[in-house]
This record gives sequence, structure tokens and C-alpha cells, in this order.
Amino acid sequence: MSFELFITSPFESIDFPILLFSRVALIFMKIAVVQFKASTNKESNLKKITDLISKASKNMAKLVAFPEFMMFYTDSSQTSRELASLAETIKGNFVTTIAKTAKKNRIEVIGSFYEKSSRKDRVYDTSFVIDNSGKVISTYRKIHLYDALGFKESDKMISGSKITLPVKTSIGKVGMMICYDLRFPEMSRSLAASGSEILVAPSAWVKGDMKEEHWITINKTRAIENGCYVIAPDQVGNIYCGRSLVVDPYGKILLDMKKRQGISYIEIDLQKIKQIRKLLPLLKNRRTDVYANWKA
Repeated sequence: MSFELFITSPFESIDFPILLFSRVALIFMKIAVVQFKASTNKESNLKKITDLISKASKNMAKLVAFPEFMMFYTDSSQTSRELASLAETIKGNFVTTIAKTAKKNRIEVIGSFYEKSSRKDRVYDTSFVIDNSGKVISTYRKIHLYDALGFKESDKMISGSKITLPVKTSIGKVGMMICYDLRFPEMSRSLAASGSEILVAPSAWVKGDMKEEHWITINKTRAIENGCYVIAPDQVGNIYCGRSLVVDPYGKILLDMKKRQGISYIEIDLQKIKQIRKLLPLLKNRRTDVYANWKA
């Protein structure tokens, strides 16, 4: 649900060196963020997902965002062939059921699934955006596979080959990323420069030494340097650290779900993006003419 509120200063919760006193209309959009521990059972996870979509709708959220690997948890003992056998196409039962639930509840959904590929025993890690009429309006295949810190996703997955352009949703223009993509600032900058107002990164952030510190720092940095909201739903439990986040365009953490499973709600305001980008015009102040000519 959206509503208008007129205030004197648009930055009541942030200390800025410059205060604006113009009369500004803030349009708040309610979003739902899901953090859960996926099981190895695809059907039981799907039931949990559809229930959470219905719950988010009843609580008047415009959009609900789920973490990476929401389809099911794959442990190290599962072979690439076994994973590939459980993967589906975008028109398979998993995404189709979610789309029908989105339509029934008149809510937008962002999530992910293991997508079949033409390469033997390899799958795509794919995210999707479904509108409130149940239509899949955007998909993105993860381009940066997590081959780092003792993991090698490329043993089971194949990377995508392109960044998906931002898609218009009821909460603004959304740029899609997935988990490890957050470590590559070129991607978020490309999405912001292409019109993204909100970066959504379904994640399954593996826990470990300094990993939560990395997670918090990277999400805040991507928000600040691009003047975007960042919405990062994360898996919790199994090998994952939780801490699902929503960060505003000035780097303030609006939501941190810590280790709690479930659904949380937050309101975002697109006017804040415009106001912060005016005060801190990082996209405008870029020197792309210089960058293009520089050689290492």
C-alpha cells in the first residue's frame, strides 16, 4: 500500500551537511523480505514459499523478495547430475506455482531457482521477477559463480552471459543481482547507470571468518556508491549466515533480520533516491571519458 506524507525536511533520520526545506512528497512502498532455511525437499520449500507470499499480501506488501537457493538446499554430497535432474525450466512447476500464487494474491515476487541448461550436468542459478498479474517480467542468470574461499560453484553450475536491464515494478526500477555478484562493483554501477533505483540481490551468503562483516560492508557500499536502495534477502541455517538486509541510498541499514527465520516488512521511498543523488551526485560526477582511455 502506498500513501503520501508531506514533511518539511526529507531527511529526518539522516544527518546531512545540507538541509533542504522545500515541501517534498514522500511516496512510501511496503516490501516484504523473506529469510529462511531451505530444506533439501523442493515440494516442502514450495509450500512454505506460497504460504509466505500469501502472508505478505495480507500484510499489504507490494512486493516480496526471497533468497537465493529457495528451491532447495544442495549440500556438498549432491552430485552435479543429481542437481541437474532436479532443475526446471522457467515454465516448470516451481516458477509456475509461484506465478499463480502471485496472481491470486495480487503481489509481485522476486525469487530464484535452479534452471536447466543445455550443458550436461550443469544448471543456471537464475532469478526472476513476477508481476502481480502472475507474469514473469524479467529473468537473470548469475554471471559471477562463487569459485572462491574453498567453494567452486562451476562444478555444478554454468554462468550467465549478460546483465539483465532494469525492470519496472510497482516499487520502482529494479536491477537484479545474485549473491556473489555483490562483490563486483562494475555490475551494480552498470545497473545504476542504466536506470536502477533498487538493487535486489537474492543471496545465500556462506558463513565464515569475517564473512558477515564483508556482507554488511558490501551491501552498504553498493547502496552508497550508486544512490540506490539495496534489498538482499539471505538464507539462514545450513552453511549460511542470514543477516538479510535492506539499505537506503545513503547507507543506512533499514532492516537486518539477524538469524531469524520468517518475513519482515519495510517501507521505501523513491523520492529519497532523487534527493540523495542530487546531494551526492556520484553517477553524474563520474569521469567516463578518462576511464575509457586508461590502460593498466
